[in-house]
Amino acid sequence: QVHLVESGGGLVQPGGSLRLSCAGSGSIFSIVAMGWFRQIPGKQRELVAMFDSGGRTYYADSAKGRFTISGDVAKKTVTIQMNSLKPEDTAVYYCNADPRLLRAAVAGPPFNYWGQGTQVIVSS
Repeated sequence: QVHLVESGGGLVQPGGSLRLSCAGSGSIFSIVAMGWFRQIPGKQRELVAMFDSGGRTYYADSAKGRFTISGDVAKKTVTIQMNSLKPEDTAVYYCNADPRLLRAAVAGPPFNYWGQGTQVIVSS
């Protein structure tokens, strides 16, 4: 059983910043990568950023230069610092944990370890 809990969502003005955090517990000793996905109603959940135990990181094009992912797989924590937020960043953000290293985790369908999601609204 895997349990992931996100925090840090909210309402922010365009150009502002938010920091999302996720902490995991349970039987996730096999996890080697953690990341963040987001989903807009009516659209598929998309990968925003991910890192693995080898220190490798991945960012979606929309996140490059604005978002920074960090964390500790051994401690089951992942954080994403989101700067220069845009209205199109509005979505529910989900923490994800994966037993695959980064390349496989990014290339394949997401593993089914999810948090409950946290809403981010970027609006003036």
